[in-house]
Amino acid sequence: KRDIPVKILREIMEWIVVVVVSIAIYLLISTYLIAPFTVKGHSMDYTFADNDKVFVNKLSKNYERGDEVVFHANETDDYIKRIIGVPGDTIEYRNDVLYVNGQKVEEPYLAQKIKEANASGTAPFTPDFNIEFLSSTKSKTVPEGTYFVLGDNRQHSTDSRVFGFVKKEAMIGKVSLRYYPFSSFKFF
Repeated sequence: KRDIPVKILREIMEWIVVVVVSIAIYLLISTYLIAPFTVKGHSMDYTFADNDKVFVNKLSKNYERGDEVVFHANETDDYIKRIIGVPGDTIEYRNDVLYVNGQKVEEPYLAQKIKEANASGTAPFTPDFNIEFLSSTKSKTVPEGTYFVLGDNRQHSTDSRVFGFVKKEAMIGKVSLRYYPFSSFKFF
């Protein structure tokens, strides 16, 4: 009769160990490897929609032009944006065309939005600017250890044009996977 309570106690202890180990593994993975992130707002339309759920790769620290990244915008908010300029780059927009270091850069992810802006009479989709003359940046080039980021929905995005350069230390990581909605599942 004493064997039954010991068996039950042993099984309860095994379950407690499994739960504790699972929580520890989850915390280690989300702290050091990958982190879930929910997109808030429409600043990255049509690449990401409001409430899309993505995984952010926290291991990758080599950020490149074109990467979709999540970073600490301030003490309470994390933003998702696209890197447009890396350290040393000059950035300029003229007539809905991006120029990096004086060279035209194609942005196929904006094609539909630019088409809609032209059709609705709200063109240009991205107002002309040069980072040297923006009040938020006032620098001829992107400074060392920082990045210039923009939302893909340029007319409705709070980005480096407003808050300036993003420091490398503020970067959480690159978006590596959209897992929800399931119909939009995609690796980046």
